[in-house]
Amino acid sequence: MTTEIYRDEWGIPHLRADDALALARAQGRVTALDRAWQLEVERHRAQGTSASFLGPEALAWDRFARRARLDDTARRCFAALEGQDPETATWLRAYADGVNDGLGEGARRTPEFAGTGLAPGRWEPWHPLGVWLATHILFAGFPAKLWREEVAEHLGEDAVALFATDGPGTSGSNGWIVGGERTDTGQAIIAGDPHRFIEDPGVYQQIHLSCPEFDVVGLAVPGLPGIAHFGHTGTVAWAITNAMADYQDLYRERLRRTADGGVEALDPDGQWRTAARLIETVEVAGGDPVEVEVVETARGPVVIGGPEGTGTDAHTPLAVALRYPPRVTEDLGVSAFLPLLRSRDVADIDRALERWAEPVNVVLAADVDGGVLHRVAGQVPLRAEANRTRLVPAWDPGHEWRGWHDMPRGGVENGIAVMANQRGPASPLGVEFAPGHRAARIRDLLNEKRTWSAPDMPAIHMDTHLASAAPLLDRLSALDDLTPEAHALRDRLLRWDRRMDAGSTESAAYAAVRGAVVRRLAAHPAFAALATPPAYPDVFLPWLALVPRIGFALEHLLAAEELYGVDRATIVREAAEELYGVDRATIVREAVEEAATAEPAAWGDTHRLAPWRALPADAYDEPGLSGDHDCVLCTSAVPGLTDQSARGPAARYVWDLARRDHSLWVVPFGASGVPGSPHHRDQLPLWIEGDLVPVVTDWNRLEPEETDVNPKLSDESDEGERR
Repeated sequence: MTTEIYRDEWGIPHLRADDALALARAQGRVTALDRAWQLEVERHRAQGTSASFLGPEALAWDRFARRARLDDTARRCFAALEGQDPETATWLRAYADGVNDGLGEGARRTPEFAGTGLAPGRWEPWHPLGVWLATHILFAGFPAKLWREEVAEHLGEDAVALFATDGPGTSGSNGWIVGGERTDTGQAIIAGDPHRFIEDPGVYQQIHLSCPEFDVVGLAVPGLPGIAHFGHTGTVAWAITNAMADYQDLYRERLRRTADGGVEALDPDGQWRTAARLIETVEVAGGDPVEVEVVETARGPVVIGGPEGTGTDAHTPLAVALRYPPRVTEDLGVSAFLPLLRSRDVADIDRALERWAEPVNVVLAADVDGGVLHRVAGQVPLRAEANRTRLVPAWDPGHEWRGWHDMPRGGVENGIAVMANQRGPASPLGVEFAPGHRAARIRDLLNEKRTWSAPDMPAIHMDTHLASAAPLLDRLSALDDLTPEAHALRDRLLRWDRRMDAGSTESAAYAAVRGAVVRRLAAHPAFAALATPPAYPDVFLPWLALVPRIGFALEHLLAAEELYGVDRATIVREAAEELYGVDRATIVREAVEEAATAEPAAWGDTHRLAPWRALPADAYDEPGLSGDHDCVLCTSAVPGLTDQSARGPAARYVWDLARRDHSLWVVPFGASGVPGSPHHRDQLPLWIEGDLVPVVTDWNRLEPEETDVNPKLSDESDEGERR
């Protein structure tokens, strides 16, 4: 059996093998060589063991992973695959074998292992499923239901809609298709960029997979075989965005402790029934081990509280259980992965997506025969409307799951279709969606000319127009009685082109005023009851923090007719004047003196990339960015809290159906996760400027790295822990 590993000039792996299993093994091996640290971090996060080498800061996640039963769910899903889809189970096993084959060498290349004392462990075939589950368990944003509960309780039901927007902790994306009738080649183009938390190493891996059955380029998730979200087979290409569907439920549970230390839960039929219970120990580097009580009712794992509760209802302690599809169905949807790789046209893609489970996505696909597909894929349960919006009582009938939604479909209008987490085909499946600004802007840009080419697409990726600035600017325009400095600022902002460019001083000034408005709103007595989050686990706090919630909902809050007696005009005026420090004579004098000599700040001075790293001490001087939350170039700051951007395009792609080797792609850092590697951060300057690198499919243009990869497991793969 011959397996070959090649690299292009960007270090991107191109793999060729005699069959799909050998190819999966090669993909696992090359990922272990390039991303050993990332793979082991993700495996430990899926198992709830990351605090054992990352320390106390990782404990909150490990508690959640244990209580949500992530590793156990992955094991169950793999066991089900072995019985229902043995081909995919064997394929996953081959990938895990490849990871084990390369992990020892990859760890020796990567300094984080020595720095933490972590020894590479052994990958089991269900670990890829655990990585997929851990990556997406919070993707649908079920903690937003906790926030809605707080808003409804303290401000009333009508207030919930004011905060209904793509908010903290959620992830979005842009994607669009231009049909052949609108391109210079007569073949479709698909382009876009997935928005996620930016991680170093990146969450997507550029890769080329080739065997006699298929030849696919695309963006893989390190830790999983194949190419799930974004791929091009040569005859058909596909891409996804988050559908913003609601498919996870939270149940209030009445629990009680039994005499023998067990736990019982009150069911809808009025009976107390035994809940599953076990105690797990989380090891913590630099600290004492921590015991975690894991409880699971008939609804699902208890992720908040326990028999002693977080509050009381009719004198019975309350807890909160999470119900999520893979825990119910023992299916993570990975049976779609191989059929996607084997697809030749959009009908094949459509059939493959019938096996998709989570996350729930909107998919665009096109083939060389002119076929186009626009549909939602995934599993969304049928249940009561209350389940979709708030926490529901487990002890009351009527909140059970009653089957699954049929997945909606969309169309193509005037030769284009756009998806950007807005209300669209997935509307019946969700509650909160992103504002329509990004989608509307992309559509407007595409309609500016009739004919498009693949090289035209990066200009759309990089568009920085901020339509959501309008409500704040409208209120600024109505102000009077400003100080001369604030008056000058207002006039500058009203003349501003509303583009959040890194070099723009007006963009920085707008962001400063916006941040001050957000902070004042958050400090207003009307929102005081939301200022202190309830005593929920730390992993849910990003959804419950008031300042980010107001920051992302500012457009709604400024445009609403009534807002609890808040004088928004005064808040805006005070924010503008605070920017120039005119609240006291001394501050005014100092500010004027400083402004007379200092260069104005630019947006990119403070709007800087802030990627997540498992070891945050390994810091870089990250560059300034253009864009903002509601721009097509969605580099998200958190208004009122920080101008830094932790979320943004985790990759950009342009799939050309006319010639695949005219396709383009880029990731925020590079193909390698090894610090010091020439391909660790070589794509970052391109990503910042909006440039992309060509997709190479000609094997004669690639450099061979390995041939006849040893199919036997290396000795190193058996070292380390077994979990």
